[in-house]
Amino acid sequence: MKLIDRYLTREILLPFLVVIAILVGLFTSFNSARFLAGAVTETLGIAALFKLIMLKTLIALEVLIPIALYVSIIIGLGRLSKDQELNVMRSVGVSGKRIVLAVLMVAIPVGIISGLLSSYARPWAYAESYILDAQAEAELNTNRFQAGRFYGSERGGRVVFVNNKDDVNKTMEDVFHFMRKAGKSEIIVAKEATQTQPLTPTQRPYINLLDGYIYQLTHTVTQDDVIKFEKMTYFTDSDHVTNYRRKAASTRTLWESDEPRDIAELQWRLSRPLATILLALIAVTFISNTPRQDKADRTYLFAALIFAGYYNLSGLAKNWVEQSVVGSIPGVWWIYLLMAIILAIIAFKPIKRFSRTQ
Repeated sequence: MKLIDRYLTREILLPFLVVIAILVGLFTSFNSARFLAGAVTETLGIAALFKLIMLKTLIALEVLIPIALYVSIIIGLGRLSKDQELNVMRSVGVSGKRIVLAVLMVAIPVGIISGLLSSYARPWAYAESYILDAQAEAELNTNRFQAGRFYGSERGGRVVFVNNKDDVNKTMEDVFHFMRKAGKSEIIVAKEATQTQPLTPTQRPYINLLDGYIYQLTHTVTQDDVIKFEKMTYFTDSDHVTNYRRKAASTRTLWESDEPRDIAELQWRLSRPLATILLALIAVTFISNTPRQDKADRTYLFAALIFAGYYNLSGLAKNWVEQSVVGSIPGVWWIYLLMAIILAIIAFKPIKRFSRTQ
């Protein structure tokens, strides 16, 4: 039996490694193209861009891992069923329960890894990515700007233009800065500017602006404000970086909170191992109940529809907890109870039919 267990485990693990590698590669490529198209490289630099892509990929692993395991079980056991190897195993005394246990030998460790990533690695990655995102969207890092070009961020509402630049003396001439804020817009025009780097990590980066104007434009008043200055210090960091973000909060912090959104985030993290294991079991029962003569494309289509239904319902369950439509009990757990009930109903007939053949 140990030989058969190792064989079943290998038939699942090999597709799992291939599928997770493909999914990670596709996700990383998509993010790289999106960030490059958004000119994030010019704002952050190559090293920070690479770090941001890796953080986004680490965050996505809690979703990619269950998908990869689900697909690998469909592929691995589907091939064994198509080649009648599962029927041969059953004919020599390998029960359906034994096949399920072999799948669980893979699903349980993978589920634990998914849970650890969701509870610890994901919050850290979110915290780091929030800082980099804010820098990409809001930071006025003129060290990477080139003269004669506009630099902007559609989401951050910022546009910067430097007419002339002296990289040796760290000075700029004819600086234009536009910033869209809530309910108003701000334009800063200066004849000269000097980029100053902070001496310590705790200091805020800033730029010294000389001989310019500040135009504060609003839609609620009939007269806009114009301020003339000879010298002004402009801080270029983003204040909202340090704001509370529940996705970046530690699991312990969420555990002590009574806010519905924090409860939803906590339950989402804790449910990752359970979701991974239940999806694996659904894949097993799906293959067991799929006729061998069915076409492969039809099998994969049905499997994709099942996963899409689960993914949409899990997102809906989390939103209901966030919006206080349901309380912390049942919280998001009702979707997994429903999955377990459906799993038991589907698995009952194959088990009964198999017992009659013994």
